[in-house]
Amino acid sequence: MKPSRLMLLTAVALLTPLVPATSATAAPRATTDSRPQLALPDPGFENGGTGWTFGPGTGVGAGNVHSGSRFLYLDAGTGRSARLDLVAPRDGSYDFSAWVASAGTGGTYTVRRNGETVGTVELPQRATYARYTVSRVELKAGDRLEIAFGSGSSWVNADDLMISPAAPADPRVTSSDPEVVEMFDWAKRKANSWVQLPGTVGPVNADEYHTSGTGTATYGPTYWAGYANRSAYYSRDMAHQLDGAHLLGLDTENETMLRSYAASATAEHKYFPVWSLNFDARTYLSIDYKNPDDFVREVPAVFELVEKAAQAYLWTGDRRYVDDPVLWNFYRHATEQFIDLHNSAKDNGKVKVAEGTGQGIFAGAASYNEQDGDDLAEAGDTIASEYQAYLAMAVLARGKGDTKLAKTYDRKAADLKAYFNDEWSGIGSGAGMVRAYTVSGTPVTGWGKENSVFMPMKQIIDPGPRNDAYLDYIQAQELGPEGSPNIESTTYLPDMFFRNNRADTAWWWMKKIYGERDVQHVNSSQGPDGDYPEVSFTLVSQTVEGLMGIAPDAAAHQVTTQSRLPSGMKWLQVADVPVGTGTVTVRHDGTTKTTLTNNSRHGAYRWEARFPGAHKRITVDGVPQRARTRAVNGVTYTYATPKVRAGATAVVQVSG
Repeated sequence: MKPSRLMLLTAVALLTPLVPATSATAAPRATTDSRPQLALPDPGFENGGTGWTFGPGTGVGAGNVHSGSRFLYLDAGTGRSARLDLVAPRDGSYDFSAWVASAGTGGTYTVRRNGETVGTVELPQRATYARYTVSRVELKAGDRLEIAFGSGSSWVNADDLMISPAAPADPRVTSSDPEVVEMFDWAKRKANSWVQLPGTVGPVNADEYHTSGTGTATYGPTYWAGYANRSAYYSRDMAHQLDGAHLLGLDTENETMLRSYAASATAEHKYFPVWSLNFDARTYLSIDYKNPDDFVREVPAVFELVEKAAQAYLWTGDRRYVDDPVLWNFYRHATEQFIDLHNSAKDNGKVKVAEGTGQGIFAGAASYNEQDGDDLAEAGDTIASEYQAYLAMAVLARGKGDTKLAKTYDRKAADLKAYFNDEWSGIGSGAGMVRAYTVSGTPVTGWGKENSVFMPMKQIIDPGPRNDAYLDYIQAQELGPEGSPNIESTTYLPDMFFRNNRADTAWWWMKKIYGERDVQHVNSSQGPDGDYPEVSFTLVSQTVEGLMGIAPDAAAHQVTTQSRLPSGMKWLQVADVPVGTGTVTVRHDGTTKTTLTNNSRHGAYRWEARFPGAHKRITVDGVPQRARTRAVNGVTYTYATPKVRAGATAVVQVSG
C-alpha cells in the first residue's frame, strides 16, 4: 500500500463530511491563536517543490515516490543539496519529519535555525523509504528556519515532510541498563513524530487506492494510529497507544479522538463506533465506511474504547471523561444497549456476551484476529474486553459520584468473570482452552492469536495454574511458525506478560520489538517496523506501566507502584511522569526498594508502594512500619501508603 499525502498542504477548502453533521458530532477543540500556523508549502513535492532551492544535480522527479507522483531527488555525488527556507509566524516547539531513501551512506537531513544547525540525521544506507525526525526545535516568531537535504556518495530521495508540535511532556529514563534508556529515548521521539499539528490543512480519505485523498480538511489535535498510507486514526491502534500518548502529554489528542469515536457510535450504527476517522476528527475514512449498514467494525474495539476512557481519566483526573454527555452516553450504550443488540447466537444464561455476525469485518467481526475465519460469534478478545469495560464503567461511575451504578458494574464484571471461568472457556488450558464460539455454538480451541492473547492480558482468567499454563502456551505459539504475523499484534505481548508478573518474558519481547525496528514491515509501503506508530507508543507505556508498574488515580491524588524489573536490571528511574496536574519521579532498586518524588509545587500524592511477596519488614524513609499485605489478582503484596507532599521524596523498602 502506498503512503498517503498526509502532510501540511496549502489548500484551504474543507471536504464536505461523509456523514451528516449532528449534535453528537465531535468537532475538534478550537484554537484561540489566530496567527498563521507554521506550514510547509509543498510537503509532498506534488507542486514541483514550491519554496525549495535546488542545487546542481537535485530537483523534483517522478518514479521512486513514497506517495503521490513526485519526490525530491539528489543525484549521486558529494556536495549536492536542496533546501527550504521558512519564517516562523509564531513561537513554538516542533518536530520535523521526512520519509527518506538513500542508496548509500553520507547523506544528511538537517534543520537550521537562523543559520545554526539545531539537528542533523546522518542517513544510513536504506534504498527503501524510512522516516527520520529532528525533534524539539524551539522557534520564536520571526526565526528563519531551514530544512535541507545533503547528498553522500549515492543518491538520496525524500518525500512527505511533516511538522508536529513537540511533546508537551518529556519523561526521562535512567538505568543501570543502557538498552532501556536508548529504547525509551528512541520511542518517545518516534511516537511524538506522528502527532498532527492542529490547524494543518491536509488530505482526507487518502489510502493506498487514493494516494492524494478526495479533498482536504483542517486537522484537529490528533495523532497517527494505523498505517501511514491512510489519512486517519484507527480505534484498535488508538486504544493501544493512548497510555503512551498521555505520557508524552498528548491529553488533548486523546480526548479529541476518544470523543470522535463516541460521537460516531449512534443508534443508526447499532452503537458501533466507526473503525477509522480522518485527522479532522469529524469525517469517516471512506475505505472503511460505505454507509450505516456497511462499515468496518470489530466488537472488541467498542469495549476497549470504554476501558481506555477510564484509563485516561485515571491518568489525568479530567472531568470531561465523566461529565461530557457524548462520552457518557457512549459508555452506557456500549455496556448496555450495544450488548443487547448483539447477543443472539449463543445463550449465556444470566450474563450477556456481545457477538459478531460471522460475516466479516464489514458486517461486524467478533475478534481482532481477522485471519480466524468469518464464522465466529463470540471470541476471547471480545469477552475479555467486555469484562474490562465493566470494570472501567465502575471507575467512571465513581468518578461521576454514582456509587450505586459503580456497584452494579462491579457485579456485572464479577458475574462475567465467574461465567467465563466456570463455563465459557471450558475446563482445559493450553491448546484445550476454549477461546471462541462459532455462530452455530461450536466451541473453538487451539491458537487464536488475539483472541487467545487478550484473555490473560485482560485478566479474565482466574489466576493460578490454568492461567500460568495458558501463558506458557501463548509463549510457545508466538515463538513458533504460527506466531503473530505482524508487529502490531506482537506489541500486545509485553503488556500481557507484565500484567501477569512475568517481567523477564515481557522485557524479552520489548527488546525483540525494539531490535527489529529496522526490519521491513509486512506491508511493503509502511516502511520498517519501527515506523508503525503502535511500536513506539507502546514501548513508552510498557516502560512506565510495565517495568515501573506505575498506576495512577489522579482524581484521588493517588499513585501505586510495583517494580517489575527483569533479571539483570539493577535499577531503573523514570523522571517527570505526568499524573493529573503534576508529575512524579519513581526509581526502583531491584524489587525491594522504591523511591518516589512529588515534583509538584502544590498538593500531595497518597503513594501505595507494593512489593511482591509477604515480607517481614518494611520501612518508610528508614522508619519501620507494620508490614501489611494484600492479594491482587492472585498475587500477595507487602505495601505501605505514605503521603508524599509537594517537593518531597519518600523511600520505601522491604526485607525478610
